[in-house]
Amino acid sequence: MINNGYNFYGMHLIWWFIWFVMMLWIFATPLYVPFQDKKRDSPLDILKKRFASGHISKEEYQDQKSILETK
Repeated sequence: MINNGYNFYGMHLIWWFIWFVMMLWIFATPLYVPFQDKKRDSPLDILKKRFASGHISKEEYQDQKSILETK
């Protein structure tokens, strides 16, 4: 008799499938993280958005822009 009377009834195939899924989960998950590839805004872009939305005046915008451009 094969396997001395112990039949696995396909468990060997199931364990390979479980290992494959686990390895895929471990190695493929870090490749795609939602919202990770969003570009971060530069300080000048944030300043432009604040000026466009009306949170700061033109004088404040120009003053802060000159400070950012000197760095």
